[in-house]
Amino acid sequence: MKWVGNVRKMGSSVDIHGHVTYQWCGADVLEPLETISLEPWIGKHVQVTFDGIIHCSETGRRIKKTYGDGLSYDAFMKSPLACPSIIRPELSRIHEGIALRDEEWERANHLQPHVVYISQTSHLKVGVTRATNVPSRWVDQGAVGGIVLANAPYRQLAGEIEVALKSMMSDRTHWRAMLLEVNLDGEALLDAKEECLETLGLTYESFFEDSDEITALRYPVLTYLPKVTSSKLDKRPCISGRLVGIKGQYLMFEDGQVWNVRAHAGYRVSVEVG
Repeated sequence: MKWVGNVRKMGSSVDIHGHVTYQWCGADVLEPLETISLEPWIGKHVQVTFDGIIHCSETGRRIKKTYGDGLSYDAFMKSPLACPSIIRPELSRIHEGIALRDEEWERANHLQPHVVYISQTSHLKVGVTRATNVPSRWVDQGAVGGIVLANAPYRQLAGEIEVALKSMMSDRTHWRAMLLEVNLDGEALLDAKEECLETLGLTYESFFEDSDEITALRYPVLTYLPKVTSSKLDKRPCISGRLVGIKGQYLMFEDGQVWNVRAHAGYRVSVEVG
């Protein structure tokens, strides 16, 4: 099989047993291409070749460097997809009727129910996402499990709750450690939730999630690697090898190299499998 197009973030789905499956997504500049199941790729030789061309994932304009998820610098500075409240949810003001960049987009995406959660990647971390993004947000992080702490009616409030917890818990993912084999620690998630709720106290009690349900996630990985090295197409325009797994947004190759697909959004590549 040979595929040619512009890279996009991989899609994912989770079945009732927590098994994660991935879909290869792409575009011909801006025109979406048909998605492809990645399950048949695992265990086969995969070669990704970069031809030196990058297109902005929002405007389609040819660019030399990407910012955010495949954006040009101009798009990154103007697009609602990269507004400050994406990285820092507490900055959103659309609940006050004030848009940072695009009122219609922010109403559709930030004036919506959000959750504050704890996920386990290589460690426990706190985060915020739209309610409809659970559990796909945890899959993108490469988390082996997650639990909801609180439900908020809009993004800013969820971000405010997250900020109140950052002194006791990181919001960062350590990608290298995440790609190693990590065993879910449900007891640690439950203990962390209890501690977080105690820290938040009465101020946010009406938003607390009563359910202690833990979502466990299992990734399509044949072999976990003892050591990994990130490969970037700018420095290494051809990445190839036997694909032994997918976790987070990374393709994992038998020789220890890993490739962050999402970080290469907009890159025009050819992919050969088999």
